[in-house]
Amino acid sequence: MKGTQPDVPATTPAPGDIAEAIDRVRPRIGPFAARLLYFDAVPSTNDVAYRAAASGAEEGTTVVAAMQHRGRGRMGRAWHSPPGAGLYVSIVCRPRLDMPGVAGGAGATLAGVSALTLVAGVALAESLRSVSGLPVEIKWPNDLLVARRKLCGILAEASVIDGVLQHVILGFGINLRLADYPPELADRATSIEAELGRPIERGAVLAEALVALAARYREFGDGRFGAVLGRWRVLSPSSAGATVAWMASDGPRRGTTAGVDDDGALLVRTAAGLERIVAGELTWL
Repeated sequence: MKGTQPDVPATTPAPGDIAEAIDRVRPRIGPFAARLLYFDAVPSTNDVAYRAAASGAEEGTTVVAAMQHRGRGRMGRAWHSPPGAGLYVSIVCRPRLDMPGVAGGAGATLAGVSALTLVAGVALAESLRSVSGLPVEIKWPNDLLVARRKLCGILAEASVIDGVLQHVILGFGINLRLADYPPELADRATSIEAELGRPIERGAVLAEALVALAARYREFGDGRFGAVLGRWRVLSPSSAGATVAWMASDGPRRGTTAGVDDDGALLVRTAAGLERIVAGELTWL
């Protein structure tokens, strides 16, 4: 599903603050970061993790970079990743084929990846709330916001060969520090430091994220997606009552969000009735 991957530089030892923070939470993160690949800069952490997974890397292999040259988000958008301003992380996940929504062909695999995005959203929102005290909220399907400004983005990408899911790369980027964002992002992005008015320890942010991800991923694997989804609904007030617009196959649509269904699809009430949105581009008005 992906083309030839770009060459990447050699790994460097993880900085002390990151290594020490992960060691402190090691008993709580299961396979996550059992193998940690740290880079000062890479084209994209998702691409590095993909190469590792394709070469047989075990579940939980974690790629961390201080900078990305070609970071990307949903719909192929560029993810602005200035040096030292954020945490850019990708994790190799190998969901069991009997996990809800994973087995049964490409459609089910897509649903499983969408569900994993929501699982990650809950885990990261909870961890950022815990470590910073900020009122982090989720915007469907893959953004974390503070005061309607983007703090974190999530990108899950699956590899499927002959209809069989091989792995999912779960990537996320967290804005830690003040940065010079491009003009088109300046009024839509924020960072933990900007919101708190003080620095925050990146090692602590990463460690708490891995703890929360490990816990929620176990719930997902144990078939308890409903419990995760219930928490997601609490953390995503915009999933009900917000006005959105999108381009459907038969033209532009507009409606009001009406929650998410049990599969994590966004429900939107329009003049024609209730629409179910699984993927695609939404404009939040």
